[in-house]
Amino acid sequence: MHEAILPGLIKQFQYYKNLGDKTFQQIEDDQMHWQYNEDSNSPAILINHISGNMLSRFTNFLTEDGEKTWRNRDAEFEGGNASKEVLLKKWDEGWSCLFQVLESLSENDLDKMVYIRNMGHTVFEALNRQLAHYAYHIGQIVFIGKILKGANWQSLSIPRGESEVYNKQQFRHPRERKHFTDDFLKGEDRE
Repeated sequence: MHEAILPGLIKQFQYYKNLGDKTFQQIEDDQMHWQYNEDSNSPAILINHISGNMLSRFTNFLTEDGEKTWRNRDAEFEGGNASKEVLLKKWDEGWSCLFQVLESLSENDLDKMVYIRNMGHTVFEALNRQLAHYAYHIGQIVFIGKILKGANWQSLSIPRGESEVYNKQQFRHPRERKHFTDDFLKGEDRE
């Protein structure tokens, strides 16, 4: 079981990146800065925050504290006016940093100690912490996308009213062990 942990975590991170990517494909350049009110986050702010967090946490992941002195977390929550193209480059930069680390780790690294703001975590705990954090914010991005697109939103999950059809399709296949993201990341399945 231990040998399946890292591949499963990588797939989970890929799944959430994919949800963000598919949301950004649906929203327009000017919608990247849409905020419900001045205290809420826009997709642009969330990209800045997620990317800033990833670069801080995963630069020298095993050897330095995950909260780098060069990080300006408060600035991540300022709106700015960067174009969608610039924002998506920043998004990809953060994910690239994360995936480089994940692909370099071995199962033996999972019990090693890393620190975030001087709080010790095993690598496994730190990865789970970050997975939950990114899922939380990507859920916000998806929700904003749904608000902005309204009836034109293309579902990233099983569309409303289609659960029965989806389940019938799934139960036509024989039981097998696989990760729930396997087909989704290929674009064949919905969660």
